[in-house]
Amino acid sequence: MPTVQNRPQTIDTRIGALEFTHDFANGFPTDATVQKLYDERDFQRACQAYLWALPAVSFAAWQRGINGLGARNGQIVAILSFEARRGILTANATTPYYLGFADLSSGPLIMIIPPHGVQGGISDGWQITIPDSETPGTYLVLAPGQKEPDDVSGYTVCRSPTFNIFLGARLTDENPTSAKQTLAQLKMYPYAQRDHPPPMDILDVGARTWSGVPPRGMEYWQRLDDVIQREPVEPRDVFFHAMLRPLGFEKGKPFKPDARQTTILIQAALVGEAMAKANSADRRFANGKYRRDAHWDFALQLDADNPTDFWNQLDERASWFYEAVGAGPAMAPKRPGPSSAYLGAYKDKAGEWLDGGCSYRLHVPPNVPAKQFWSVTLYDVDTRSIILNEQHRGQLGSREDLVKRAGDVLGWLQKGELKLRIGATFPLAEAAKAHRDLEGRKTTGKVLLIP
Repeated sequence: MPTVQNRPQTIDTRIGALEFTHDFANGFPTDATVQKLYDERDFQRACQAYLWALPAVSFAAWQRGINGLGARNGQIVAILSFEARRGILTANATTPYYLGFADLSSGPLIMIIPPHGVQGGISDGWQITIPDSETPGTYLVLAPGQKEPDDVSGYTVCRSPTFNIFLGARLTDENPTSAKQTLAQLKMYPYAQRDHPPPMDILDVGARTWSGVPPRGMEYWQRLDDVIQREPVEPRDVFFHAMLRPLGFEKGKPFKPDARQTTILIQAALVGEAMAKANSADRRFANGKYRRDAHWDFALQLDADNPTDFWNQLDERASWFYEAVGAGPAMAPKRPGPSSAYLGAYKDKAGEWLDGGCSYRLHVPPNVPAKQFWSVTLYDVDTRSIILNEQHRGQLGSREDLVKRAGDVLGWLQKGELKLRIGATFPLAEAAKAHRDLEGRKTTGKVLLIP
């Protein structure tokens, strides 16, 4: 017969002391320990649910932000200004953004993606690109359960797994005339109006400020409940729905968490976001580094040859959707061709976190292997949007006049066609002093900063 310890046993764990009526193997947890274990279970589940829900909550927050600007269902919105771009997670300041959200519950939608000068596609409510929607064409998009019309000739029929969808497009043509022609061909309207398509009424949000960033605290969970109530439950997500039920989330029922559930959810929103931040800024994925000798990551861990696997990888997709929106094969190229590639850096050469209070030097070598453009953008850690500074400049790239002009100047210097007089030199660490001297007109000629 095994020896049974008649006295209660207390065990120290990472969640504190756990008390049992006898020794651990033969005793039951005390009432207080039972409550502690249930609270910890629900807290752990909520933290993981935070990571799991990021694509859908981000979509819902983005859609809510766009609708708050006055966009109608299915209306295309122009995001062109520096201020407006700051509402999008890690947008760039190089290409014009045109996007639209639509709720298909009222009927199918027609979307037309122009044949040239545009990069984009159609995504569902989890930001999964609907297959074969990234190429130019005329699409008929159906919601779950909607009957396919009898006459679909001339359309590429796509069935979205969610009722809410997104059309995103970036104009890539630098020529204003060509870009205008491309924009005129970008369309989105109800199938019911196919015989008399309405004229395009693009909403330009101008310089208005708005936010599509996933919210913090209880609002994060409120947006998740919006998704749960309005969208079908995918088979891949059944267990997450079951995990969330003890926290007050259930399809078809109002989300009214009690005091205990609210406390756990508020704490989990904080810790979950902290996990997401670590998961993005210090990626620990196999083959995640662009180079072994540098702190540059492949920001999107998606295999372009097998993109569906990405949506079953909890950490990889969370690392992307905490700081970005939209994902598809064309955004993670493995070979040359029409696509875009994304690298992210969070630490300097010495392995220290990047800090807005410090000065850095970034060397971009000549002949960057990008046909259309390259750009380097700085983002705010808090909002993951373009930094806000006095110059309203958070980016430098090949399409910037400054870069083109600098190339001309350097060419003239190399040919000896231009001579510079250096009036003062400063170590890079004294850049602030150099700036003050320039403002105070204490220098003449050019000022040179020495790394």
